Amino acid sequence: MALLQIENLRVRYGNVEALHGISLHVDEGEIVTILGANGAGKTTTLNAICGLVPVAEGHIWLRDIPLHSLPAHAIVRHGITQSPEGRRVFATLSVEENLMLGAFTATDAKRVAATQEWIYRLFPRLEERRHQLAGTLSGGEQQMLAIGRALMAEPKLLLLDEPSLGLAPILVQSIFATIREINRSGVTVILVEQNARAALKLAHRGYVLEVGRVVLSDTAANLLANEDVQKAYLGGGHAAR
Repeated sequence: MALLQIENLRVRYGNVEALHGISLHVDEGEIVTILGANGAGKTTTLNAICGLVPVAEGHIWLRDIPLHSLPAHAIVRHGITQSPEGRRVFATLSVEENLMLGAFTATDAKRVAATQEWIYRLFPRLEERRHQLAGTLSGGEQQMLAIGRALMAEPKLLLLDEPSLGLAPILVQSIFATIREINRSGVTVILVEQNARAALKLAHRGYVLEVGRVVLSDTAANLLANEDVQKAYLGGGHAAR
């Protein structure tokens, strides 16, 4: 059984349908990337999984748990967290306070402390700045903080929305290396990412969305080699390999 199973998912904003019956699955231990142009429905898919937008039709299952019928706070308790596009850290709170907000569902103080120490090992810069206001951090540091905050709830499934957006290439490499390390620690990952090449090099499998529909799904290696994907997302044909 897949860790996450989405079946015929439709999401509407008023009279406008954003997702037209998409289906996908994520197995435990995978990194699965969702590619697509702006407006394709990538963020809407993540927000539907998290309960942040209502499901008009279809089902979202976390193993045998019907996420489509649960509120967002209950979904977090079942082990799904998101690092949102744009980071959305709490600018007037410290790094440490931001992290502790991510642990609001936790009841075991020792586990919270251990998770926090793990996050500081993943992102040493956050430990250096633990008492600094989040609003004074660089963009890369804020991205580290957003991912760290999402990890504080010890998720089974981590949703990452555009983690490389606006970052220098060297920071992108660092963030992606850390995502791989997080995955190796046992966290399953869904990655929405504008940098399609980097995402496909990191992921095990991928889905391509176009205007609210899944138009392609395959292993990441096959998607990297696919000429249509190259032309649309990787900047050309064979030369893009």
